[in-house]
Amino acid sequence: MSVKIDETLTVECETGNYHTFCPISCVSWLYQKIEDSFFLVVGTKTCGYFLQNALGVMIFAEPRYAMAELEEGDISAQLNDYEGLKKLCIRIRKDRDPSVIIWIGTCTTEIIKMDLEGMAPKLEWEIGIPILVARANGLDYAFTQGEDTVLAAMAHRCPETEFSVHERKETIQTFHSRKKEELVEYANHPSLVLFGSLPSSVASQLNLELKRQSVKVAGWLPAQKYIDLPSLGDGVYVCGVHPFLSRTATTLIRRKKCKLIEAPFPIGPDGTRAWIEKICPVFGVEPQGLEEREERIWESLKDYLDLLHDKSVFFTGDNLLEVSLARFLIRCGMIVHEIGIPYMDKRYQAAELSLLRDTCIKMCVPIPRIVEKPDNSNQIRRIRE
Repeated sequence: MSVKIDETLTVECETGNYHTFCPISCVSWLYQKIEDSFFLVVGTKTCGYFLQNALGVMIFAEPRYAMAELEEGDISAQLNDYEGLKKLCIRIRKDRDPSVIIWIGTCTTEIIKMDLEGMAPKLEWEIGIPILVARANGLDYAFTQGEDTVLAAMAHRCPETEFSVHERKETIQTFHSRKKEELVEYANHPSLVLFGSLPSSVASQLNLELKRQSVKVAGWLPAQKYIDLPSLGDGVYVCGVHPFLSRTATTLIRRKKCKLIEAPFPIGPDGTRAWIEKICPVFGVEPQGLEEREERIWESLKDYLDLLHDKSVFFTGDNLLEVSLARFLIRCGMIVHEIGIPYMDKRYQAAELSLLRDTCIKMCVPIPRIVEKPDNSNQIRRIRE
């Protein structure tokens, strides 16, 4: 007996408030990822309390972040913000000697219109250390967008690629003319830069998966060290690994003239396979052995899949990972009743939405409703129903 599945995918929109963590929490994973960085959060005591609680670390760990607390005089514009930040940055340079200092602007700096972007270049010239400004404040949709803001600011500091138009055309012609049997360890193709912060072990695994397909990763944004930022420019291909990096993607396309590879995100075996399958054809490479590798991974997860089978889940919306997680859990055999998401960039997540629809059809389940900016009261009612 066959069941007809509705194959249409619609995104509804409500008018609920954003119920999410504070985006300055991105400091917790970015300072560990960018090893030669220092993060200075500019905000009030409330921000400091949040950092102490959300980013709790051992006292001997010496984390590379600090808090520049604004006092009443700062907020009422009675003090010299520049001199205060200068003293802090000189002390940071003396104590830690980072390759870059990243100022994280909070809600307060937005409200009082604190000119961080105006102060940073002058101070950078005075103390001799690059200073980036990222406005990661509570006015964003989700806490994960703190990373998006930092990476977008960092993209502006990436060196320009020294690849001339003539050389690029020559290289493209070369790698397209190569036959499959002539491929060596890597295909001769234009640069590929991946963007999104991942643990080093996971980033190495993705590099290895692409290497198996003869695709070389030229660099990552962010890199392990600020001094190793990848070269960007016309002719460089970029691909994201997180669904919440739409601002970074826009910056790479519009400001750095890169070419975006629109792919689902490498979350789960199914997402990773689809991600690689989208990247390989861009460089004239036919992916090999992905189906077998995916099946082996699903087989190794069988005990966990049995636990999840026919269980249900309802996403209330928090971190912009909801669509990717829902797609993965549907593939695991779960029932997803609703996907609430604070914000949906339909262009950046187009490939992921398409994979969600295909996964639902494959698993013979209805496509769940997607609700952007959900109203929590309405969602609680729907959960009870």
